[in-house]
Amino acid sequence: MQSDPQNLLKKNKELIHSNDLKVTSHVQRPQDDWILHTIMIDGYGVPFRFKRQGKYQNLKGSRVNLTYYPSVENVAGISLEVMKVVRVKRS
Repeated sequence: MQSDPQNLLKKNKELIHSNDLKVTSHVQRPQDDWILHTIMIDGYGVPFRFKRQGKYQNLKGSRVNLTYYPSVENVAGISLEVMKVVRVKRS
């Protein structure tokens, strides 16, 4: 089933949709029963994160369309801004 970014944006006003972003780094690491994916986007200084139940294709160097929202995580007492990805698709 394909998700439509426009329908997601209508349901949640905090979501942001961006097209044709270049991925500069993609790291996959296990976290409990999931795989945590962290990608860095060219021109952005914050990590974009999403979880999958399995490994995902390597996105480094590719262009993607992302639907995400900003979030804050506390790591060792330091607040860090991260982007929680709801939808990722290659351009």
